[in-house]
Amino acid sequence: MQPLQFAVPVGALDALEPYIAHVVLALVVVNMFTRIRAHAVHEQRVEDGADDLSRYLPHSLSTIALVLASFAFLVVEPHGGMVMAVIAVGLFLTDFFEFESRQVEARNDMTFERPKGAVAASLLALLYAGYQSLFVFIQPLWRLVV
Repeated sequence: MQPLQFAVPVGALDALEPYIAHVVLALVVVNMFTRIRAHAVHEQRVEDGADDLSRYLPHSLSTIALVLASFAFLVVEPHGGMVMAVIAVGLFLTDFFEFESRQVEARNDMTFERPKGAVAASLLALLYAGYQSLFVFIQPLWRLVV
């Protein structure tokens, strides 16, 4: 009996088990690209004189998809999934507060900065997702060392 078999259709996720780490890595990369685009859109709106910014929908959707995929990874791979889920939720929270900071900067005519905290969190997510999905390529060499 699996721990969450009544809450989540674990059998359906078993078919995705070999691919879910790669999906998480792809979503992290997509999230980084949408963050770059969102910052460019927000920067353009501030230059045009907008006082209020709106969330960039593709970035919000990619962040939510990343969190959900990391939860699916949690069901398939408990240890790695827990770490990735914590990083993804941290990235979600960082994005939320970075957006609020950019709104304050836009309203008060302050210098519009880059989302440094969200970039650092996304780099951490990229490193861990890359470790989880690409470790199979390094594993033969790692076994020689350890």
